[in-house]
Order: sequence, then structure tokens, then C-alpha cells
Amino acid sequence: MNHALTTPNELIQQLNWRYATKQFDPTRTIADSTWLALEQSLVLSPSSFGLQPWKFFVVRNPALRQQLKEHAWGQAQITDASHLVVLAIKKDIGAAEVDQFVARMAEVRQVSTSTLDGYGGMVKGFLAQPPYPITMDSWAARQVYIALGFLMYSAALLGVDTCPIEGFSPEKFNELLQLPEQGYSAVVLCAVGYRAEDDNYATLAKVRYAPEAVVGYYD
Repeated sequence: MNHALTTPNELIQQLNWRYATKQFDPTRTIADSTWLALEQSLVLSPSSFGLQPWKFFVVRNPALRQQLKEHAWGQAQITDASHLVVLAIKKDIGAAEVDQFVARMAEVRQVSTSTLDGYGGMVKGFLAQPPYPITMDSWAARQVYIALGFLMYSAALLGVDTCPIEGFSPEKFNELLQLPEQGYSAVVLCAVGYRAEDDNYATLAKVRYAPEAVVGYYD
């Protein structure tokens, strides 16, 4: 059964349409139905082991966003976009989070947690002793970037603009949003909304290397 909802040409068209929006139209707001779909793109994002070591904080308070802007190089996207998403990692993820997810999995799939002991043990083993040098915070941050990609891709398919933002002070964002008290730490931001008509970046040709320079095949 073919589950395609778009064509290859339409996909490429939307990916070319997408760009890191520098100027958002502050008068345009994402419709609730559209935003809920984008929210689901975050919720449905894949992660290693399915563990979802993250939380996505959507800042809608204008005064708070103005404060955050001061700690993001004064970038107008922080205040002008319809929505501002702070993508954060769950700090010091460990056995407790595995148990929590196993319980959720058992609930959703209507099975006993005992049937998931093998899965839970495997994940706990990885978190306790990763097979390669990496901290759990660094591992969680890699997962967050997968969710960021899902959000931006989904937005492009819906004709919604985005701008990923790493130019900010995580420490200040953590402080203003009280994230450490909740067990989280900011990693990256994404402004979501609609481009301003006078954003000249929208008309610039997208600069990418040729496919053969960045894609290799082993046949």
C-alpha cells in the first residue's frame, strides 16, 4: 500500500522553499490546528531507544520573550515569530527515566511491564556504560536535534517558516525559564511563524554542494 501524501517533486519544492527565516511577520499567528500538528511533529519525533530524553517549552508570553531576546544576541526572531520553541534535554537521564518509559510503554501497548524487562535492562546498560565515549547530556542533545529536524521539516510541508537558533545563552534561558528546577536544560531554539514580505533572504538562491560532493554510494 502506498502511503505517500506528496510527490517527490513537491517534496523538493518545499525543501527549496524553506530557509532560515531572518525576519518574521509579527502580525501573523499560526492557526491553532496548524500548531497542534506541529506540536505532534515534536511528540512523534524518533529518538534512540524511543526514550525521548527531552521536553519542548513553547514560550508565548510576550514580556518573557522580550527578556529572552536580550540573551539571544537581540535576534528579532525571538519576539517576532508566532511561536518560540525551546528544545531542552532531560538532565542526567538514567534508570529512573527508563522505568518511567517502560511503564508508559506497558500502558500504551497493554502489556505487563515484566514482558519489557529485556528492553529495560538493555537501555539501562547503555546509559550506565555507553559503548563509546559520550556523556548522557551529550547523547540527549543529539536526540533533541532529531526533533528539531522533524519540526522544521513538518513546518515546511505546511508552508510555515522556521529558524533554528543556537546563538543564545543556555544559562540565561535556563534561569529565566527555571528549567534546572524542572530537571531540564536548553539546547537549541526554533522560531516558528511566517516570513515578512521584505525579508530579502527569502529570495536568495539556496547554496548547497552538488549531490556527488556530499553523498557517497557503496554498490
